[in-house]
Amino acid sequence: MSPADVVRSLALATLLGSSSNAISATLQIGNGAEPGTLDPQKVSGNWETRITRTLFDRLINYAPDGSLEPGLAERWDISADGLRYTFHLRDAHWSDGEPITASDAVFALRRVLAPGTANHNANLYYPIVGAHSINAGDAPAESLGVNALDERTLEIRLTEPTAWFLQALAMSEAAPLPEHLLNSDVSDWTRPGVMVSSGPFVLTDWHPQDHIDVTRNPHYYSADEVALDGIVFHAIEDPGAALSRFRTGELDISYSGVPSSRFEWVEQKLPDALRVGPLLGSYFYMINLRDGTPLADTRVREALNLALRREVITDQLLGIGQTPSYWYVPRAVSNAPNSQLDFADWSMERRLARATQLLNEAGYGPQQPLQLSLAYNTLDDHRKIAVAIAAMWKPLGMDLELINREAAVHFATVRHADFELARYGLIATVDDAHDFLNAYAAGGSASLSTGFSDTRYDELVRQSSAELDPQRRSELIGAAEQRLLDANVLLPIYDYVSVHLVSPRVKGWQSTPLDVHPLRYVSLETDYNATQ
Repeated sequence: MSPADVVRSLALATLLGSSSNAISATLQIGNGAEPGTLDPQKVSGNWETRITRTLFDRLINYAPDGSLEPGLAERWDISADGLRYTFHLRDAHWSDGEPITASDAVFALRRVLAPGTANHNANLYYPIVGAHSINAGDAPAESLGVNALDERTLEIRLTEPTAWFLQALAMSEAAPLPEHLLNSDVSDWTRPGVMVSSGPFVLTDWHPQDHIDVTRNPHYYSADEVALDGIVFHAIEDPGAALSRFRTGELDISYSGVPSSRFEWVEQKLPDALRVGPLLGSYFYMINLRDGTPLADTRVREALNLALRREVITDQLLGIGQTPSYWYVPRAVSNAPNSQLDFADWSMERRLARATQLLNEAGYGPQQPLQLSLAYNTLDDHRKIAVAIAAMWKPLGMDLELINREAAVHFATVRHADFELARYGLIATVDDAHDFLNAYAAGGSASLSTGFSDTRYDELVRQSSAELDPQRRSELIGAAEQRLLDANVLLPIYDYVSVHLVSPRVKGWQSTPLDVHPLRYVSLETDYNATQ
């Protein structure tokens, strides 16, 4: 047994309590929106990755406390210059009994960068030799700097040192994929009964708009450490409905949040179940910057930012502990800079006067209203925020059309750049400012959706990624974020907090800033009494 395996076994014993009270059972989860896909390289939201993480193990995984731990790779070596990573895979098998090999990892990394995959985090893998050119369609997949040295040894070569690269490999889309299945004549490999998995669970049922069932994978390399028989992920987007079902005991965990109007009640009545903690997430409005719309004018964008009363939203409208944001990178990120919008310390009176002046200069005002549309996904708090912001902007001479769509449709619309203003929540996949800044760099999801393009910004992001000196790296990160803020390319509103309901009978679940909770470590207590 390797030292890492010893650590994992000790952690498991602690989490399960090595107690007779821990039983095998089925965990019921209120998971938020209906998944658009279970292809780990095509998902776009945490309601999808929560499921795919149970189905596909990565080379590197997250432990319950949010630290990195070995996954399919039992150990790895990094060259002194930081340009060569060698991963040694454990003896593991797919759920159909086929061995998991280094070639499966090569196949997956080539696929995630293929232009046709359209992975929204593909540029996080640009440090790999050849990755950028492949993703742009300018080079063949075989030119990627990833090689299977033998069946269980994987080599990855980088163009430059990358401080956060191991975290990128712990992301859902970096998981090795079953090459033997995807290269077969199967038409839809993500269907129950067809999908082949490497994780602690396998997909057994999918009822669209209702629930998805997964059951324990007997071929998982640590199957004997998995306490749960299965998990049911319920598609419940409405936090009020999720709260009702949690109270009746239908749900063990609710990831749908708590309605802001019921938060105080939940604090008083369900204190042992309420889990509130920092979250590496930014709630903001995307702006379509392309020519031909009023938002291509920087004066208009700045005016909208100036007139946002963020504290009204966080303190009066929501009241759950969110931090009003005058920045883009959430302050809870380990290396978050101190950048902020230049008017952050102005009085509201001064801000409104400047906003009125800018709109007048751009040709808008009460006599010539600025007409824009704002799209948001279905959720009552999103609606309340949108209505409040429309009211804040109305005195400036602005008419805001509100467009409400189901989550999968909304985010597909954003990806296709079919919007003027769009609500967006970016939740970090790595605890590093690069995860946020990279979204607006060339090839990033936000850049593609909004049309933002700035070569100087791209260079600052690239330099910050390669810089290993903490002080110099912090300066580069700050300069990059400030450049975004000075151009008013987004409307930051608040930093997220995580708000979940977790039954006290659930053991092994911990709050983490990344909001990743490996369910292979979770168990259910058999004799829990709700009156405890």
